[in-house]
Amino acid sequence: MSSARPHDCVPVPAHHPLYVLYTSGTTGTPKGVVRGTAGYAVMLNWTMSSIYGLSPGEVWWAASDLGWVVGHSYICYGPLLHGNTTVLYEGKPVGTPDPGAFFRVMSEHGTAAVFTAPTAIRAIRQQDQHAAYGKQYTLDRLRTLFVAGERCDIETLQWAKKSFGVPVLDHWWQTESGSAITASCVGLGNSLSPPAGTAGKPVPGYNVTVIDDEMQPVKPGLLGNIVVKLPLPPGAALSLWQNDELFKQTYYTKFPGYYDTMDAGYVDEEGFVYIMSRSDDVINVAGHRLSTGALEECILQHPGVVDCAVVGLEDSLKGHVPLALCVLQNDFEKNKSTVLKELVGLVRDNIGPVAAFRKVLFVRVLPKTRSGKIPRSSLACLVNAKPYKISPTIEDPGVFKTIEKVVREHVKGPGS
Repeated sequence: MSSARPHDCVPVPAHHPLYVLYTSGTTGTPKGVVRGTAGYAVMLNWTMSSIYGLSPGEVWWAASDLGWVVGHSYICYGPLLHGNTTVLYEGKPVGTPDPGAFFRVMSEHGTAAVFTAPTAIRAIRQQDQHAAYGKQYTLDRLRTLFVAGERCDIETLQWAKKSFGVPVLDHWWQTESGSAITASCVGLGNSLSPPAGTAGKPVPGYNVTVIDDEMQPVKPGLLGNIVVKLPLPPGAALSLWQNDELFKQTYYTKFPGYYDTMDAGYVDEEGFVYIMSRSDDVINVAGHRLSTGALEECILQHPGVVDCAVVGLEDSLKGHVPLALCVLQNDFEKNKSTVLKELVGLVRDNIGPVAAFRKVLFVRVLPKTRSGKIPRSSLACLVNAKPYKISPTIEDPGVFKTIEKVVREHVKGPGS
């Protein structure tokens, strides 16, 4: 530092690589996404006003990790390009020092809009169900709260809306896109109260559609593969680090002419997009394709469940049956047998007997990547006693051993 000297700006081509950023690795080995320079800058600057509804000079807080795509895009580059004050926060939503930490930061810095993961909201809710700590703080400048990173269930969305007192808008994007693919674009006049459970509508530049495995469009409301018609807009990934062939094979081979998001979901009659799960996480139960997201949505309606992951347990008769790993509110720990019966009833009432849902494991915590995603593919291998990989992006790898113990004690073999 003492010997450093200022250096003039260096012009580079528009497609000059800005950075290599590894994906969270929930579907396997993390992949090094290469981002271009100019398109990324233009796109981020545009999204700050068009998606997030901010004016230059206002305070913005992306409560994420600087090392992930949200941190790169919206802690660092986006707000600074647009002229916004950006908040950098080191700490958890709870325990630093209490579940009111997020409310305190918003109040102290006068944030106009905040972006975080549903995981953070669930953690606050688990420890402070009535937001008693948060109510100590005034959020008079806060207008909107955005969530992304993992599908936000309706219960968490409604709790956040009530606790923070502002519209809570789920939106969907990936490391590969660098910014939102679908959203409620506040700056473009989109509704601040979209249907519960949606991730919004396609952002300008993204031609999102839902197709089946034969590349035929599916009807509104039916589960399918979510893809984006080419070309992709500025800011999207240029390639994978030192592996152009893998880039083509991974994202563009399965559905020629489309970018394969590897997510499953549906579009409703009004064009709202619903992201239900990773494509690999769709469970086939006796010939019926079931979304893990839809099952988790039902289970999280229970007031005692604060976090949940559903995976497919191999079954000799049905192929797979859903197994839920649930984290309970402290108040419900003593009544697990009652909770189990109620969860089975919730799924039967909402999805139907076709789900064949009867298996629940209660665990202390679920494994998460540092960006808040649950590695369901690894959990599926674990519960089926198959070898599994722990991605280097997992925040606490020791959680897998704890869950392994629970599985050994409570899960029997296929067909049981």
